[in-house]
Amino acid sequence: MEGQESSCSSATPERSSNTPEPVRSSTSKHRKSPKRRREEKRSQCHHQDDQEHLLLPDGEQIRLPGQHEHSEPSGSSTAEMAETSPKRRAHFLHGPYPATHFGPKACILPNPTSVMHIQDPASQRLTWNKPPVNVLVIRKIRDESLVEPFKELCHFLVEEKGMLVFVERRVVADVSLTTDETFATIRKQLCTFREGYDDISHCIDLIICLGGDGTLLYASSLFQGSVPPVMAFHLGSLGFLTPFKFESYKTEVAKVFEGNAAITLRSRLKVKVVKDMLQRTGQPEHNGLLPHGHANSEAGNITLQMQVLNEVVVDRGPSSYLSNVDLYLDGRLITSVQGDGVIVSTPTGSTAYAAAAGASMIHPNVPAIMVTPICPHSLSFRPIVVPAGVELMITLSPDARNTCWVSFDGRKRQEISHGDCIKITTSCYPVPSICCHDLVYDWFESLAQCLHWNVRKKQARNRYKSIYIHSKTSPIST
Repeated sequence: MEGQESSCSSATPERSSNTPEPVRSSTSKHRKSPKRRREEKRSQCHHQDDQEHLLLPDGEQIRLPGQHEHSEPSGSSTAEMAETSPKRRAHFLHGPYPATHFGPKACILPNPTSVMHIQDPASQRLTWNKPPVNVLVIRKIRDESLVEPFKELCHFLVEEKGMLVFVERRVVADVSLTTDETFATIRKQLCTFREGYDDISHCIDLIICLGGDGTLLYASSLFQGSVPPVMAFHLGSLGFLTPFKFESYKTEVAKVFEGNAAITLRSRLKVKVVKDMLQRTGQPEHNGLLPHGHANSEAGNITLQMQVLNEVVVDRGPSSYLSNVDLYLDGRLITSVQGDGVIVSTPTGSTAYAAAAGASMIHPNVPAIMVTPICPHSLSFRPIVVPAGVELMITLSPDARNTCWVSFDGRKRQEISHGDCIKITTSCYPVPSICCHDLVYDWFESLAQCLHWNVRKKQARNRYKSIYIHSKTSPIST
């Protein structure tokens, strides 16, 4: 047949001058031009060439990263793929694994040390390898309205479920509990601990919080490594992080003990405060890039290292001057912050202090770190979001007139002087927060109920406009 080729050449065989022209049939006008046939033949050859790279000698297909076993074969039509792909991605919250091949020849160089594993948040379900036994109950102190719920929960866990309940010593030492004779039997069976003295991080299976968002932040501070699942009941003032209602606590706790509950992995920040780091090295910057020793070694003395759930706040403290700090990203100077301070927050913390400073609100499952200035002395300084894997470093600027202060989730406030630095990156130990419904519905419900997000009175229908249109279309009487 004319134009048919056995190989992927870019030109068709030339016709001899003595060869007679073929007789044109009535359907010849529907034939494709030789140029069009050459383009289609070339695309088919490229497609076959790609398939040869994806097939083993015995015909078994190689599965690319992120390609599922039940994926459609490469010969499927585009319409079939477009029709089936939305169904496969109906309940996913993360995008698919990025393709590593670009066109017929280009690809990303494989690096086994930087393999990215993304678990879709919709598939994050709580399960127990062994039945839970030890339960930590955190109660908001100095709140008399929580005494009765605390006693009911402890009685339910100890008497009905046979759990070993851990509570803080100052909670049990409450006068309302020590003088209650009906609670004396339960109180003797409680295991007490003191913050900063007793380490309970390796013996707790489940955490139950009674109070507001502060109880969840306090629970996070008790576990500087792996954190047990957290179930938070809304008994405080705001309750953005506490989705459960205490009225149905028996049913909800029983469901959690059975497993198969939705989980939101709330990322935390790993923070280090290094003293006298810059003074010991004494090497100048080059094009905004720190010396090699700054990024790869701890030249100074690490005075504090902790996990932060909400935010790290650097402010001017009691001084009346503007704070002046330098912000580095992976060892390179990004900008200098002149104002009242800067907030480095997690997606969970984006609805806290950062939201009050004008930042956007980010879903907890988005892997990111937010940098928000506090009253910057620049109209163009807007909040930014950086990838979760970078390392931020904050130092006092050499031109700063005063020192600055830093706090971590509102605690452990300390002064930062010249030569000190704060290193911040995403921790590998998130807080597994148990959802009441699911991780999407709970978050938007908290936005609406607690922050009244986009709540306004609906616009009334313009009845005057409809009367005007009716009058324009009505016949004019004479």
